[in-house]
Amino acid sequence: MNIREEFPFTPILGWSITRYGTFKMCKRKYFYTYYPKFDPDYSSFKVLKLKKMTTKPLEIGNIVHDMMRDLLKRLQRTTKEINRDRFFKYALEKTETYCQRKTFAEVYYNETDKIEARDLIDAINALLTAFLESDRLKWLIEFAAPEKDLWQIESAGYGETRINDLKAYCKVDFLFPVQDRLYIIDWKTGKGNLGKHTRQLEGYAFWAHSHHNWDIEKIMPIIAYLSPEYSEIPIRMYPSYLQTFPESVKKETQEMYEYCRNIKYNIPKDKDIFFAISHTKICDHCNFREFCSSP
Repeated sequence: MNIREEFPFTPILGWSITRYGTFKMCKRKYFYTYYPKFDPDYSSFKVLKLKKMTTKPLEIGNIVHDMMRDLLKRLQRTTKEINRDRFFKYALEKTETYCQRKTFAEVYYNETDKIEARDLIDAINALLTAFLESDRLKWLIEFAAPEKDLWQIESAGYGETRINDLKAYCKVDFLFPVQDRLYIIDWKTGKGNLGKHTRQLEGYAFWAHSHHNWDIEKIMPIIAYLSPEYSEIPIRMYPSYLQTFPESVKKETQEMYEYCRNIKYNIPKDKDIFFAISHTKICDHCNFREFCSSP
């Protein structure tokens, strides 16, 4: 499947489900996340340091996604039975490497002394086991593997695209054809959030329609939850979606534009208008919470 991956660079902001979600959650977190160099109070180095921190749940998700990517690429080479001992040993090695390289917010904010691979590996193995024992894996081997050369597994780059000429980002986990259908599967390792996840998959479907020229009704997005046990939620696409989704992206992009002093160059307005939310469950897990608690 030939797709157009590159677009000329433009500094204007690009819509994504993650960006807009942060924007709606907390304007101050949004400012720190996307405009660190414009912060008048803290150095961009400091802001970026906090932005790059990970957490136990986030890192479990990162590692599982990387393991799923590697597993699918292995299936492209061979569909022979997976040696689970070697597979889980590889998962442990990857977890050890990630834990050594990254700063955990739980450690930075003195919630625990340190986080090691042993603190994550049981959860990671449980999520991976859920997929290894799923009917979906058997189905992929039987029905999807014959066209494995057409699989797209976490494509390079950020998934930049255009939605009715607006910049947007839609990066899929796994896209592949089976007969006259194009499947998109997105792995989820945390709590279910059907509204958010459905919207995300709708974006991927629009991307696939635009870049691959597939009939929207033949695109089959699937949310794949790996916890507490493997389960899937398919999303049915309708022709009307080709109008309603771009309209919603335009509306949400315009909302974010309102916080730009210069839209074309993505220069934000003053930090003071990016108000911080006051919500214990959100604030207590925010990487930037030390800024908001400072006098």
